[in-house]
Amino acid sequence: MTTEPNPFRTAFARLRGGRLGRNTVKRSPQWASAQCDRGNEHLEAGRVDRAIECFRQAASVPPRDHETRKDQLTYRLNLGLALRMAGRLDEAERELRLGLAERLDFYGREHAGYAFGLEPLADLLRRRGQLEEARRLADEAVTNLRANGHERVASALALRAAIVHAAEAVEPLFADLGDLPDDVIAQISPAVVGLAEGGEPELLVAVVAALEERLGPDHEAVIIGLSGLANLGRATGDHAGRIRAIERVLASHDRRGRDEDAVMAMLGLALAQDDAGDREAALRTYASAHERVAGLDRPGLRSQALRNWGLLLKEAGDVEAAEKRLTEALAEARRGADPGLVGSAGVALGLLLQHEGRLDEAGPVLEDALAVLDPVHRDALVGRSHLSAARDGRTCGCADYMGDTMAGAFRDFVVGRLPADLLDRLDVALVDGDFQIEVALRREPTQEELAYLNDVLTTAQDEFRSRILN
Repeated sequence: MTTEPNPFRTAFARLRGGRLGRNTVKRSPQWASAQCDRGNEHLEAGRVDRAIECFRQAASVPPRDHETRKDQLTYRLNLGLALRMAGRLDEAERELRLGLAERLDFYGREHAGYAFGLEPLADLLRRRGQLEEARRLADEAVTNLRANGHERVASALALRAAIVHAAEAVEPLFADLGDLPDDVIAQISPAVVGLAEGGEPELLVAVVAALEERLGPDHEAVIIGLSGLANLGRATGDHAGRIRAIERVLASHDRRGRDEDAVMAMLGLALAQDDAGDREAALRTYASAHERVAGLDRPGLRSQALRNWGLLLKEAGDVEAAEKRLTEALAEARRGADPGLVGSAGVALGLLLQHEGRLDEAGPVLEDALAVLDPVHRDALVGRSHLSAARDGRTCGCADYMGDTMAGAFRDFVVGRLPADLLDRLDVALVDGDFQIEVALRREPTQEELAYLNDVLTTAQDEFRSRILN
């Protein structure tokens, strides 16, 4: 069975429809549960559109009893959340409102299960600027969950604070925490970090201050809030704020003697300093991190610190020092057990050698690195394009090879996941920013094999498209 070389969606839709379309699946509660599981897997992998269809299928199965009706409420909630993630806000609001009405009928207004439907709808309305209704729903969720003694009151409080902040209301964001246990209060921080991803540093500053006062400056919830501030600073270009946040995290790790965490914070600090234009400070920070990690039995962490330091030395023009650090990084990675670190360190060293015109040395280093890296890994794609250029006697010009590199990596990704006797040929080309494929099979596949082939190809499409876009 062969398809002519068409874009993926057209070519494989025919394979899908030609066999699977003749098989009718009984839509039982077990089938709905399996669809929900698949939807969650797609969601975790970033395949939101596929997750939406799975959740929609799951929610479409009529419930048979009390338990399956409760399951259907979960499926509908997942559908609404996935639609919101996809930016399909009208559809999301429709599903979330329907789900809330169904929860009211099923649980009653005082049950925590009803509040679980209030929160996502309130958050959606916040995002849509409908702050008055969002505040009313968030207040009701806080009251409900507090009365039920449910720990999820933490996320409701975080949401209400985000709504108050968006409305520019003159009131404290976190004023009524006194009667809540510390372990519940600690959960507010990660909830606020998730809500502030759109660029609301004031919200993060407020939660850090509130939790620091209640739990102390070294509590993990405070560190989570500060880390959220640092990540937001990187995304928004506020490198001064980012540096301040990381320095507070580093000071906390130092106070508690957490050397490994301190080294990781130092690596983040060096990146922030370089992004802020202070390369000399970044190089000093890398040197200090190297001194600290030298006393730890963590070859992977030493490799990471050395690799980052070597890359910055290369950018600074100190090629000799950069090669020394990158060679050490590769040696440390090989002492550890993480092939990804070995591959990344090898690619970094191979690129330096290639750019210095030492192609005979660069080729074997890149080949060894690519042998242990997942084909979809970003360093694998960069290394593969450089290796192609090196084999052609070029010290760079690697962008000229990226189309063939992406297509070849796509093919390796798929072939490595399929039964050895199934695939006769898989031709892949990157044309106008999208993949075109031609598939030839050695034999007639089973229904399960065909479904699996479809999943592998779609996963490859999603994974490699994200590399093209980013």
